[in-house]
Amino acid sequence: MVEAQHRVSTLKVVDLLAEQALLETLLEETKPPVPPECRHLHYLLSTPFRYGAAYPRGSRFRRSGHTPGVYYASEKPRTAVAEMAFYRLLFFAESPATPWPANPAEFTAFAVRYLTGRAIDLMAMPFLRDRPKWTHPTDYEPCQALADAARGAEIELIRYQSVRDPEAGANVALLACKPFRRNTPQARQTWRLRMSSKGIQALCEFPDVRVEFSRDAFANDPRVANIDWER
Repeated sequence: MVEAQHRVSTLKVVDLLAEQALLETLLEETKPPVPPECRHLHYLLSTPFRYGAAYPRGSRFRRSGHTPGVYYASEKPRTAVAEMAFYRLLFFAESPATPWPANPAEFTAFAVRYLTGRAIDLMAMPFLRDRPKWTHPTDYEPCQALADAARGAEIELIRYQSVRDPEAGANVALLACKPFRRNTPQARQTWRLRMSSKGIQALCEFPDVRVEFSRDAFANDPRVANIDWER
């Protein structure tokens, strides 16, 4: 799931589509090159692997600093929505003076096909014995150490439980481009996320799906547990 602005953000500063194409070409030339093994992929698939700048904070399976990329996805749209809703909420928790947006934010969800024989599943034995390590809301060190070891063993994919989804859906972390079986995103959906003092509501246009997260849906994470909802 990505912000819908990924397609129209540059259109705001030009007059014609031809100018937009030229601007995007110029912007592309300023970015680090896409790794050779990923160059056949659509940019929504290759982007997590291309950036050479230092990764600012680190994430569940990627350390901060100049580290290899990780492509994060969810097995079901609802889980991806929960992940996006949490990180949107985290932004507002860290910016308490920022008011809730007047309008819902628009996102694009899409599917990707992947296949690999080199994967590990943290939701199955023997990894399930260490579930508290893999599902800690803020301490990513065990997961990052596991990812380091997985790369050393040429593992290409890690399946794991979403910490943010109240229904504990499954996520996947692709450690390489090789598992992608199609070069472009498939089955796009438009979602709108509305944040307010009542919680978070997510609506999909087609198919018609509605998901709601209460004010305490993500309270297991101390970073948002005490967020000021009245703003």
